[in-house]
Amino acid sequence: MARAARNGVTIAQVATAAGVSRATVSRVMNGQSSVAADIAERVRAAAADLQYHPSNLARGLSLGRTNTVALVVPDLANPMFQQILRGAIAAAEPFGFRFLVAETAEHAETEAEIALEARRRCDALILAAPRSPENVLRELLPQVEPVVLINRDVPGLDVPAVRVDYGAGVHSIVDHLVSLGHLDLAYAAGPRASASHALRVRALEEARERHHSLRVTTVPCGSTVDDGYRVADEVLRSGATGVVAFNDLVAFGLLARLNETGVDVPGDISIAGFDDIELAHYATPSLTTAAVPQAELGRRAWGLLHQIVVARGSAAQGGDRPVPARSRPVMPGLVVRSSTGPVPPARRLPTTSSDRAGRARTVRSGGRATWSATSDGWALTADDQPLARYADGETMPGVHSPRPHLHPLHSLEGVAMAQTAPTDHRHHYGVSMAVADVNGTTYWGGRTFVRGQGPTLLSNHGRQRTVSDEVVDGGATLAGQVSWTDERGWEQLVERRRLTGVLLPEVGAWALGWSSSLRATDSDVVIASPATSGRPGAGYGGIFWRLPFADESVVLTADADSEARAHGSRSPWIAVARRTGDAWTTLLLVQPAMQPDRVDPWFVRVTDYIGAGPALAWDTTRRIEAGTSIDVDLVAAVADRRLSAVDAADLADFAVARVRQVRV
Repeated sequence: MARAARNGVTIAQVATAAGVSRATVSRVMNGQSSVAADIAERVRAAAADLQYHPSNLARGLSLGRTNTVALVVPDLANPMFQQILRGAIAAAEPFGFRFLVAETAEHAETEAEIALEARRRCDALILAAPRSPENVLRELLPQVEPVVLINRDVPGLDVPAVRVDYGAGVHSIVDHLVSLGHLDLAYAAGPRASASHALRVRALEEARERHHSLRVTTVPCGSTVDDGYRVADEVLRSGATGVVAFNDLVAFGLLARLNETGVDVPGDISIAGFDDIELAHYATPSLTTAAVPQAELGRRAWGLLHQIVVARGSAAQGGDRPVPARSRPVMPGLVVRSSTGPVPPARRLPTTSSDRAGRARTVRSGGRATWSATSDGWALTADDQPLARYADGETMPGVHSPRPHLHPLHSLEGVAMAQTAPTDHRHHYGVSMAVADVNGTTYWGGRTFVRGQGPTLLSNHGRQRTVSDEVVDGGATLAGQVSWTDERGWEQLVERRRLTGVLLPEVGAWALGWSSSLRATDSDVVIASPATSGRPGAGYGGIFWRLPFADESVVLTADADSEARAHGSRSPWIAVARRTGDAWTTLLLVQPAMQPDRVDPWFVRVTDYIGAGPALAWDTTRRIEAGTSIDVDLVAAVADRRLSAVDAADLADFAVARVRQVRV
């Protein structure tokens, strides 16, 4: 009987239409090259006219293959393995291969049996992150060839593998946490049978050798959200200020439990994951993680497997025997989001280790503050001491109005001077140009105040994107251009921004000069605020500096010493002094205007939270006509002591003069 396709058309009908034998049609449909090109084209044309599609089952029986590949994974609930599967399917589809998926549910003892059964049903096998002991794999792998491993090597066996450099990923996470001042870490450990867990442990041991004051407590955990939730309390009891989670799922569990118990992440403890699964961006707060290109792992695995299949086919026809394929390790990339921040001031360790970011030290009188490029932005340092980092903000959630921002910032004695994504206002990001209302678009983040309705979450969040950056003024200034685009992607403003760092060793402080020129592009721009929409006192919007909480906070102006009198004042400067334990730090903010009437009112908070900045639209809107611009200037000085009003006034003049002196 002639073999029929699913639509009822038989191979015999195709042969009659093409004027060839059924055997010739079969060879053409199976991709064999022994048929003349013109005859093969005639057969394919006849098949297309008759809408003939050969049965995969019948083809498999005749050729002795199924055109299917088995993928065995430890946990299908893990989005990491779902993305690996997607990548492999997409890569294999053009070659007519399909996938059968089997899960071992993290049971290493049944993994070999499941892999053998899956291989019997398919032409080849991809074994992802196997948990079996090495001796079991040595016995299994020769029985299931052709096979490719993902995230596992078996020394001495020529089995192709796709590997992630987990050590490099862990090193990037640890270095990031150490740069924020964290020297007491906890590792929420993965499954003991996991080879990638062993690689993480080795990398943490190497990190301790590089950072001699670093302490790492290992907390047995697992690989799921439930595991992370279960060990959160134990992680807190360890006294760690930063956590390296085995993967993002474990980090999600930690975040859930910590949020439930009122622990501030990253204010009280920083959390970092691994993998950068899709949900990491949407965690609360968004998750810092080592990003692994998961779909790429699947694509590479299929690529290696296909090389072997092709080589074996060639060998069967008298060609060279297949050579085991090789693949370069996949390098994770650090993605810094809101779940990591500076070590809490009360938890700073009394150490002078060179590993500690923001450590206490004496800056040379001839030293300079200079900007340099980093893997995730720019860093301002002086005598190798970190003062500030500048991030492009591209990974911020859209609802937070993504924007470039400074974070972390430290005093010369290592005290954290900024806070990002705190639990009270997730859309506060260190120091940034944040404006609540530009022609109805918010570049502030969070909810928008609507007259007669109150704070309302609208789909009106804009985005500030860095167009260019360069270092000028002998390295002291980071100069760049920033494009402000509304929620529809239309450009409203073009900003020329200059950030200048200056050491003030004579007075034990350092200063940051922020200058922005905001130019309206094709149409007039109106800057407003909640205050101009009917919410008294809420005139915020402009350069805004969010500070961490402290044991005690006070605010001074040129003629006032209270939050109530500082809020809305037009003092040329304000000073916010904060005490943690017995130590005081002061943030001095200065508007270096040449005329007093050019000073914008100050928005100041030190009770509900600590934040301050000059307000562009305090109680009236501000218009920028198309093609024109307005200038915004602020000089900040950071001192490791409590300033009096007289000291603050003197430091204000000194800091402004030094910033102007440095700029060319």
